[in-house]
Amino acid sequence: MCVENNTCTNLIFTYGTLKRGFSNHVLLQDLMRTGDAVFKGTYRTVDKYPLVCGPYRVPFLLNMPGSGHRVTGELYAVSARGLDRVDELEGTSRGHYERLPIQLVPADDENEEETLNCAGEVSCAAEGYYAHKSYEKEMWKRNGGKGFWIYSEIEAKGYVKRKDRPQNLSFLDHIRIFISSPSD
Repeated sequence: MCVENNTCTNLIFTYGTLKRGFSNHVLLQDLMRTGDAVFKGTYRTVDKYPLVCGPYRVPFLLNMPGSGHRVTGELYAVSARGLDRVDELEGTSRGHYERLPIQLVPADDENEEETLNCAGEVSCAAEGYYAHKSYEKEMWKRNGGKGFWIYSEIEAKGYVKRKDRPQNLSFLDHIRIFISSPSD
């Protein structure tokens, strides 16, 4: 158990379908039931990042600091086992997403300069799942250089679960088709 054995030492920032109320949150619920994850709160990025939708309304955080908005999401502490399971869902070994450092502050904090969080620091170092660098620039261009600050029910409208997508192509194939197609 995370709390008892202090094994949930990996902080991950979720901004899309892993958040509460979205389709992939079931994974984090399972991890919390087994003691492999703990919800830490709602956080936002210190820097601005593009948050966009790709094929099937799948959300992508682009590692392009300074563009976009300060993105709001949820912070979880996960065990090594939990991290492996989230990495698998996010396709880090298949080139879908990359897990990289990200700086966060509590989302409800109007004056983050005076608030201490996480380990007593003003901001919190975690890791987020960014779109893989092999397609992030094209994804930003395909979205017209526009993103949003939160993945909500509005942005998720039209989301297609993995099991309901055409199975004859890989997810990277779907991404390539999406970024090469004209914008709506």
